[in-house]
Amino acid sequence: MEQLLAGQRAIVTGGSRGIGFEIARAMVEAGAEVLVCGRSRDALEAAHRALRAGYPEARLHSAVADVSSPTQVEALFRYADEHMGALDILVNNAGSGVFRPVAELSVEEWDTMIGTNLSGTFYCSREALQRFLGPGRRSGPKWIVNISSLAAKNPFAGGAAYNASKFGLNGFSEALMLDHRHEEVRVTTIMPGSVDTGFNGHETGQKSAWKIAPEDIAEILLDILRMPERTLISRVEVRPSRPPKK
Repeated sequence: MEQLLAGQRAIVTGGSRGIGFEIARAMVEAGAEVLVCGRSRDALEAAHRALRAGYPEARLHSAVADVSSPTQVEALFRYADEHMGALDILVNNAGSGVFRPVAELSVEEWDTMIGTNLSGTFYCSREALQRFLGPGRRSGPKWIVNISSLAAKNPFAGGAAYNASKFGLNGFSEALMLDHRHEEVRVTTIMPGSVDTGFNGHETGQKSAWKIAPEDIAEILLDILRMPERTLISRVEVRPSRPPKK
């Protein structure tokens, strides 16, 4: 792979598994210095070891952080300041999903999904913007890439909290893009359908081979970052090409 991101510095939230891990891997392979965060220390350490084994010379960092906590997000970005310096790319990938009818949802489950999928994106984007626009910023365009879902436009039974968080994420992302597009901050939303990640306990492997592979989402992200400065891909919808017939 060409060193598309040589010299670039990136944060990937929710990077210990699934889409986030594959995005981190692809960015490291493309030459970026990458900081990965996640809530589980064990999962994060396993991901760090796997990335280090594949790319022993990479500039790679990891930090435990729950993005639904603004204080933990602040600490994450201070860690990035200390270990990487300036920032060029933020990938908001951390996500949470519980799927049940509204009458069966707990307040805690609602708060977790809204806090992770929507508020966490705001907390991280706000911290990134302070670095993108503040004194000492590096020249050139900066990126915020938000991993949303087709659930952001297609409500489904049992998905009220998840739908709400992703509908909100899309609205936030578009307004964020409009707020800062003239300040060399480029915002893209990627909306995958079914991805073979085991999200919410779903099976992976042969039975789910029809789904999008997480590395496909990582490749889409690199394609977005390849675009010339005059062009912004603001939203991408991604579907399995041949889902099972109903």
